[in-house]
Amino acid sequence: MSDARYNPDGLVLSGDYRHTMQDFVLPYIAARRTEITLTGDGGRPLYCCKYDAGAAAAGTVLIVHGFTENADKFAELIHSLLRNGYSVAAYDQRGHGRSWRDPMLGDVSLTHVDDFMEYVRDMEIVVSQVLSAMPKPHLLFAHSMGGAVSALYLEAHPAAFARVALCAPMILANFHMPPAAAGLMCAAAKRLGKSKKRIFASKPYAGPEDFVTSAATGRERFDWYDAVKAANPAFHNNGPTYGWTGQAVWANRQILAPGAVEKIDAPVRLFTAELDGSVMPDAQQAFVSRLKNGERTLVKGAKHEIYRSTDEVLFPWWHGILGFYRGES
Repeated sequence: MSDARYNPDGLVLSGDYRHTMQDFVLPYIAARRTEITLTGDGGRPLYCCKYDAGAAAAGTVLIVHGFTENADKFAELIHSLLRNGYSVAAYDQRGHGRSWRDPMLGDVSLTHVDDFMEYVRDMEIVVSQVLSAMPKPHLLFAHSMGGAVSALYLEAHPAAFARVALCAPMILANFHMPPAAAGLMCAAAKRLGKSKKRIFASKPYAGPEDFVTSAATGRERFDWYDAVKAANPAFHNNGPTYGWTGQAVWANRQILAPGAVEKIDAPVRLFTAELDGSVMPDAQQAFVSRLKNGERTLVKGAKHEIYRSTDEVLFPWWHGILGFYRGES
């Protein structure tokens, strides 16, 4: 594409990022968006949206966001996918954004799940009720916690996607303590009736966040979404409960259970962020090494949110993913 606001793949040049996002990118994708409220696992409302690339769509990419995120955070990538001829489906996972969250939590910034498989069953509903009617091939882009959900989904549905890109997936979260100790701590909290309480190391959302300690390296991308998040209370997720943390420990064990990874048929490209402090790279390697068709790439200069990197890091990384989706690698 030829437009001074974007690179050739439709990503936004950082020089005038906020203006381009607000005045051009958001209206462009909104004109192609249909919003849907699905009935998720257990009858819980699930916000979903689909973006139409037109009759000649090259396929459809399902985006599965990460912990404390939502579909809107991926607006720039959605814009690029549409510009490259791909329709897109995305949704807010339960306990996030505009989807159902447990009213017993009280604090809108808390993130909780009773059973990690609820996320997986929600994904099954999105695939069967939304993605199934959208243009093929069906492709997957999953970030962080979304990568853990997608790994479990793929182990149960090995050939559901033609190609899979995992962005800094949470095969194992960085609990800042051994996973076994984190599991024991959360089990004790559950016995004490504190499963839905905020974990001790976390604090409630208190407004604009700190770029230096964030998971992004692209300042303009950070500032844009930080303002979006601050303005919308539904996007204020920022910390886990003991229950969520215990389920994250369980998810790691389940993903890497004997014989589980080997079931996945789709080609998988897993991207590890060089400066990631949120997830553990050794677990990512353990996952990739057991795939039938898997490849792991280190993205130098990136923190956990690779898609919010500087132009110099983001542009070649995303260009490679588009090539992978086209079958060029």
